[in-house]
Amino acid sequence: MDVAADKGAWRRLLDSTKTVFSAPSFEVFVTLMCGWVLAPGRRTITAMIGAGDLEGRRAHDAYHRFFRCASWTTASLWQVLVVQAVKVLCPSGSLVVDCDDTLYKKSGRKIDGAGTFRDAVRSTRSKVVYATGLNLVVVTLRVSAPWGGMPIGVPLGVRLHRKGGPTTTELAVEIMVELLSWLPERSFSLCCDGAYATLAGKGLPRTTVTSRMRRDAAIYEQAPPRSGKRGRPRTKGARLATPAQLAAGLADDAFCQVSVSWRGRTKDLLVWSRPILWYSVDKKNLVLLVVVRDPAGIMHDDFFFTTDLDAAPGAVASNYAGRWSIECVNREVKQCLGAEDPQSWKGEGPERAASVSLWLYAAIWTWYIPTVGTARSWIPRPWYPKKATPSFLDALATLRRVLWTERITPVSSSQLLPPKILDGLLDALATAA
Repeated sequence: MDVAADKGAWRRLLDSTKTVFSAPSFEVFVTLMCGWVLAPGRRTITAMIGAGDLEGRRAHDAYHRFFRCASWTTASLWQVLVVQAVKVLCPSGSLVVDCDDTLYKKSGRKIDGAGTFRDAVRSTRSKVVYATGLNLVVVTLRVSAPWGGMPIGVPLGVRLHRKGGPTTTELAVEIMVELLSWLPERSFSLCCDGAYATLAGKGLPRTTVTSRMRRDAAIYEQAPPRSGKRGRPRTKGARLATPAQLAAGLADDAFCQVSVSWRGRTKDLLVWSRPILWYSVDKKNLVLLVVVRDPAGIMHDDFFFTTDLDAAPGAVASNYAGRWSIECVNREVKQCLGAEDPQSWKGEGPERAASVSLWLYAAIWTWYIPTVGTARSWIPRPWYPKKATPSFLDALATLRRVLWTERITPVSSSQLLPPKILDGLLDALATAA
């Protein structure tokens, strides 16, 4: 790919955040973002300085203070990117967003905002593992890439969950309220796992919620109409069997066979649905219960629900399956961008550094998708001949190549290196990590 096609696109994206910072802080921010992308190995703040400020234009304390106590807010930084990302990646239609929480592991004597939380990666059904770190609630935009395949998750907002503070569900509501205010003309389809099922009863405007339902959930018929008798009217109808009991009593011919989008592929499943009242989640409004069954009988029945009573059951199953994109975000931002590495321990430093790591991840996709499109940006490998779609590492390597080209060219001699040598050098630098 010709990286000279649009060298200024990344800088223009960063320039759009100028209103968030003072002039000195903005230059520090640009240097840190460049260093974060180019730094090999662990992405500590010191490593970012070494990669981004080779000339030593500023004292290293200025970069540490940027996260710890500089005068800027993460909300303003996110707002600029969210408006631009939505305009570029999803210009029309309802926005499909996913919500989840993730643990950024941190170790040290005292880390502001850190606590001991369940480690979802290492925990199993029979054993719960706990770890110390930052528990972050993240909301991502689900984007259909121009090259097809599995959807891409682009972070839109993040909140730090502190012990004794607002719950993860309350923090998710805060993020959604912000997004609704930043994008007043857009509607949202929010998808989350069962831990956030109560978002269905929070009354979020212009938002439908899709989530997993407990197998043993207490569900009811719709409340009967008022009888005209004295006393408080009934708030729920007759108690129904649990979702698992309902599904056990259904024969396969009661289901409809549908093709479900399953992580970039198509899968044939059986679905059955009916409106019910899940009183513990939403005391007033019905939700649509969807039972999903594997025709081969290998997988257990799954139970989902949505607040959109008109939704097709197959679309509900596809919507929840697409939630996997946020799991990819949580993995890649740690493995590819070293989100847990910045050694900032005091004040707002830990929370801001974690938030900026997700911001940078979103910014890279926002730059890469419209700039590169369906062009092949990765180096073909003989052991991977069938590779047809880029990964986040490919997007990161492409941006590294652009940044290294901009940095090498001005200091080069008047006699350019042969393209074969220069391209090999840039390829090595782009994939170094």
